Amino acid sequence: MLITIVAGARPNFVKIAPIIHAIDKSKKYSNNFDYRLVHTGQHYDKLMSHSFFQQLCIPEPNINLECGGGSQAEQTAAIMVAFEKELMEYPADVVLVVGDVTSTLACSIVAKKLKSKVAHVEAGIRSFDLSMPEEINRMVTDSITDYFFTTSETANSNLRNIGVSSDKIYFVGNVMIDTLYANMPFIKKPLLLDHLGIREKQYIVLTLHRPDNVDDPFKLINYLIAITENVNNLPVIFPVHPRTNNILDKLIDIPENLYTIDPQGYHEFIYLVKNSLAVVTDSGGITEEATVMGVPCITLRDNTERPETVTIGTNELIGANISRIKPTFDTLFNGKWKNGAIPDKWDGKASERIVDILTQLP
Repeated sequence: MLITIVAGARPNFVKIAPIIHAIDKSKKYSNNFDYRLVHTGQHYDKLMSHSFFQQLCIPEPNINLECGGGSQAEQTAAIMVAFEKELMEYPADVVLVVGDVTSTLACSIVAKKLKSKVAHVEAGIRSFDLSMPEEINRMVTDSITDYFFTTSETANSNLRNIGVSSDKIYFVGNVMIDTLYANMPFIKKPLLLDHLGIREKQYIVLTLHRPDNVDDPFKLINYLIAITENVNNLPVIFPVHPRTNNILDKLIDIPENLYTIDPQGYHEFIYLVKNSLAVVTDSGGITEEATVMGVPCITLRDNTERPETVTIGTNELIGANISRIKPTFDTLFNGKWKNGAIPDKWDGKASERIVDILTQLP
């Protein structure tokens, strides 16, 4: 069996790494199973792509389609055209896609039209918010997927509710957490912390990248002010997504306790989160990592496709309402943050389960 594994954006790299390692391990016992790694080039910044391949020990891709840049429509089209040529030259029994980025959607459509089976890792997660491009990507991908690998019982229910039969749903756990556990011994303190004399649990980590939160400079600066004014003068460390950096360049008065830094490698970023007092984010994946590490997490979104991080984990969804930032930090500093737990099967073995299933497919 030949599997084509697709990755295109930074979150994808975290998810494919343990799957590749599990396949390599299985190949020691069987020569009937192999893979081809396709990088679509959706994220082309070195700090957003290449460093992750190095730190996570991902092999160089068999091909980079170099489809970075452009509007969502332009990028989707470019990936589809390039991936069609790739898949026609190297036909695959199964095309494995992960997550919910543009590459996930584009390559799933191509694979299905070329009669390859589609396996979707992180199938079934839903925010039920069609203003999010990722939600459309999830819905379309799951509508044509053959094998659904899920992270939670909620995802299982979402799939059954749209008519997916239970025998196609495989509750395997969370591959992002596989990567987290495997790399915990290698996390690395960023030089910035020592340079500024910042101690463990004496800072806040901030990440913002969603268009609704960062595209309007007025809204962004109000977020930054509300956060920095309510953290008891602690430093706020803000690894800036390239998209957000374009907006920040237009702002004049940046709060003094806000420290903007370049996007970090995986080992450096996980160190920052693990040793922070709390994380403020609009990301989905970071809420999962914070939950497993027991770090309080504040999510500036009205919805989440990972509700288990709220109902079970350390995450609190406070919406886009800036007035909720102060009382949320008051809860944190008063020592009243909830005690989280780790969701079922987030145990570092999801990738092994996926590969075991793939090797048994007809």
